[in-house]
Amino acid sequence: MQTFTAGTVESMDCMVTVKRTPAGSGITIRLSGSSTARFAGAMEKKIRSVLEENRIQDLDVSVQDNGALDIVLGARVEAALHRLEEAPK
Repeated sequence: MQTFTAGTVESMDCMVTVKRTPAGSGITIRLSGSSTARFAGAMEKKIRSVLEENRIQDLDVSVQDNGALDIVLGARVEAALHRLEEAPK
């Protein structure tokens, strides 16, 4: 199965990886990195918000965080989604 990424593992950034999942399987979010212990709830809320805005219902999302701001996380999720949508199915 194809995966699509956006971002880097540099400080103050995050690497977002998305992968299609079968219809009806829902959203799976995995968070790792320096800020997740403290901000996991806010990060998951931001990710779900971006997915909701883009009408995504079934997706596997993995985030390696290195201190990215909320706006950076949202932009990385959107960029990864854009790459996913541009790829042949």
